[in-house]
Amino acid sequence: MTDILDKEWIVYIIQTHEGTFYTGITVCLEKRLKEHTHTKKGAKFFRLSQPLEVVYKEVVSSRSLASKREWAIKQMTRKQKLELIAKNSKVNNEYF
Repeated sequence: MTDILDKEWIVYIIQTHEGTFYTGITVCLEKRLKEHTHTKKGAKFFRLSQPLEVVYKEVVSSRSLASKREWAIKQMTRKQKLELIAKNSKVNNEYF
């Protein structure tokens, strides 16, 4: 059985209807998106701002790297996040 620590992790950014960004990590993006919108397991952030689409995702090899990357993205200015998103615009956007 594969341990969750051995799986690839996804760092993602969701844009809300209001234009704000939420950054998170997961091993299963589809499941996490459902949690954000359809259960109480989702981030409290989305109780105030409804998610619109996934605008960025990046696969990393461990939870540790994912957490570090998430933190780095959260430290970015809005302008830097927009530049990151623009550089990686090949993402197949997932809408809610």
